[in-house]
Amino acid sequence: MAAAAQDTVLRLDPAHTTVKYTLGDVLHTVHGTFRLKQGTLQLDPASGKLSGEIVVDARSGESGTAMRDRKMHREVLESERYPEITFRPDRVDGVISLPGKSSAQVHGIFSIHGADHELTSPAEVEMTSDHWTATVHFSVPYVKWGLKNPSTLFLRVSESVDIDLMAGGSIVKP
Repeated sequence: MAAAAQDTVLRLDPAHTTVKYTLGDVLHTVHGTFRLKQGTLQLDPASGKLSGEIVVDARSGESGTAMRDRKMHREVLESERYPEITFRPDRVDGVISLPGKSSAQVHGIFSIHGADHELTSPAEVEMTSDHWTATVHFSVPYVKWGLKNPSTLFLRVSESVDIDLMAGGSIVKP
């Protein structure tokens, strides 16, 4: 029970959290967004244990082009069948300063399209007494992970998509 008393709860605020994606193709780069559905993390700064879940609404993905978005949802993400994209962290490698700025590696399980994938990503974290922010960047090798490549005869896109998560929210201390 002593370990649980040290945990700091980090609530993600959808109003202060953005999920952006970038997909390169031969003609131009596609930029888009997804919306956070919910998220709460529990951090034990002493051990580096991190648990909880970040849930993104797969159906909220937008690139600014309706035809491209329909194809993304129907053929690539199959977002009606797989409506959520989740990340379940299990640890932080590095020291998280409470309060202060920190750089660390976050490790956990990234779930997309009904499958789990191990993921480690660098994170820049800033903690105050009652709020926190984090910036995380990683690539999703979606073709390698079994999702369809949306390339056509004339349009060739990268087989991975870059994700930038800018998260923020409140801190609940024990």
